[in-house]
Amino acid sequence: MAPDDGRTRCGWAQPVSGAHPLLYRDYHDDEWGRVLRGQVPLFERMSLEAFQSGLSWLIILRKRDNFRKAFKGFDIEKVARFTERDIARLMADEGIVRNRAKIAATIANARAVADLDVDLSDLLWSYAPPPRPRPKSLADVPAITPESQAMAKDLKKRGFRFVGPTTAYALMQATGMVDDHLASCWVPRATAA
Repeated sequence: MAPDDGRTRCGWAQPVSGAHPLLYRDYHDDEWGRVLRGQVPLFERMSLEAFQSGLSWLIILRKRDNFRKAFKGFDIEKVARFTERDIARLMADEGIVRNRAKIAATIANARAVADLDVDLSDLLWSYAPPPRPRPKSLADVPAITPESQAMAKDLKKRGFRFVGPTTAYALMQATGMVDDHLASCWVPRATAA
């Protein structure tokens, strides 16, 4: 177990045992809730959130580098051209989550991004709600919001898969569209970029 550095964090961000005890904590401190923009970074996060569905985020963090290699750095044009041969390759890749539906969804989502009439970053950020006070406890953090429901509905209409309201809200949290760090958390409030 990693040593305690004395900082107050959101309850889920505690160090974990294993090969990378600080992985969760570092993700919380350095990435989660930080403003993220750009088609490729947001496509990557959207894809990883979809793969996480039903699993622990720690599993995804531990496999993130493997996902990046397997999906060609989440290059949208390259992933959009993936074929059945690529699906078979990915299904055999022990370094990622081998779920056929999620792999197919990532490819379909790359094609949907390529077909957009607007930048993915602009589209996703258009659903960011106005800033609000940070939650006092994890019980105050919603699983879905009207904005995440609207985002999911729009994305599905545009051909995206594995982007339900809960996944959409997790994406909003992870990329700084909402700030769900607890009020007691040391991480400074993100400013929109």
